[in-house]
Amino acid sequence: MGTTIIGVIGAGSAAPEMLRQAEEVGRLIGRQGHILVCGGLGGVMEAAARGAKLAGGTTVGILPEADRSTANQFIDIPVATGFGEGRNVIIVRTADILIAIGGEYGTLSEIAFALKMQKPVIGLGSWKIPGVIGAETPQDAVVLAARLAIQRGKGSS
Repeated sequence: MGTTIIGVIGAGSAAPEMLRQAEEVGRLIGRQGHILVCGGLGGVMEAAARGAKLAGGTTVGILPEADRSTANQFIDIPVATGFGEGRNVIIVRTADILIAIGGEYGTLSEIAFALKMQKPVIGLGSWKIPGVIGAETPQDAVVLAARLAIQRGKGSS
């Protein structure tokens, strides 16, 4: 089984409430000992990584650029792809479960890839489309992600 890798996806620029929720999601992921994977840049990605780091968690940033130094300061393991938006596939492939917080078209593409790969997606103020499981709070989203990971044999029990 092992450690669960939870992907947090969302816009590079977001409203303060979305950023607060992203940081709380990250904090809960870090506190529970899961690994957080994200796009490694700003906005929702940075807020979630900040929360995870402040809680002692491990963060992985899958970057669109070919330069690791573009990662935000809360990323432990920057992965420089040089693939632009194509890195969205790598984020989804890496994660066991994804939590979408708000988001724009890049987030929608990640949701689509996840659903195509039959990976659970939890939405927190995000796209309301078939296959996305809605959550009301950051706590609900992370608890549900952990539960789904265990059910799928991808998480710690």
